[in-house]
Amino acid sequence: MAGACFGRYTHAVVRAVPGSLQDHAIRDPASSPVDLAKAQRQHGVYVGILRQKLGLQVIEVPADDSFPDSVFVEDLAVVCGDTVLVTRPSALSRRGEVSAILPVLEELKLRIVEMKDETAMLEGGDVLFTGREFFVGLSQRTNQRGAEILADTFKDFAVSTVPGNGSLHLKSFCSMGGPDLLVIGSSEHAQKALRTMQQLTDHHYDKLTVPDDCAANCLFVRPGGKGHALVLRSAEDYPESIKAFEKLKDYTLIPTSMSELNKVNGMLTCCSILVNRKLDV
Repeated sequence: MAGACFGRYTHAVVRAVPGSLQDHAIRDPASSPVDLAKAQRQHGVYVGILRQKLGLQVIEVPADDSFPDSVFVEDLAVVCGDTVLVTRPSALSRRGEVSAILPVLEELKLRIVEMKDETAMLEGGDVLFTGREFFVGLSQRTNQRGAEILADTFKDFAVSTVPGNGSLHLKSFCSMGGPDLLVIGSSEHAQKALRTMQQLTDHHYDKLTVPDDCAANCLFVRPGGKGHALVLRSAEDYPESIKAFEKLKDYTLIPTSMSELNKVNGMLTCCSILVNRKLDV
């Protein structure tokens, strides 16, 4: 999946924003109140980008107020090739989210591996796949056993663990901005994680450092298998960081706001599971 294949997708799985997110989603106690209607509008724009600008077949799972955090589908599954590892979120309140996602993954004819070990915790937001290897952030949401099961599932790729930053996911301050391009925030803990990743790999990755950690979470896709498109946070959200992205050559930049979901630690990659599957009709 390295190089030319990295970023090719056919489908995106998303889930609507539940009304319960406003008051009951997991968050930092100091976070600002969420404007639910605005969060739903912003999520709708995001889904529209996946469908219309990136040309993906979008599978939308209905909202369920029983699961306030269920819009963040990325945490439930790690997809690589035709295999998906269904994860085991740390919060008991999130474990039931999987039941609505499993039928969709089956419909996509993926080889499904379920994480059954009750000592394991893994959330997709802590898993960075570079096209060549995996980095797994160890946090309050992902532990060593979860990383070991991921390594057992995807044996063709090296898996390295990166010490985390408390409750934050690894991808809350980094993501892949293209083949061999690592986008990283400028905070002390983001830069420390970058140094760790550089020490753990024998591959050289180019890097793009942005002023705001949250802006480092972006979504790289090659629409139709060609070109470079990057969905990133808008100037309304992070005016300084978007200037760093504008230095990238030959990229189609697609800015969007995610300010409301950001208040409950939501990032751009959190809101979709991307899959590359050509299905027989």
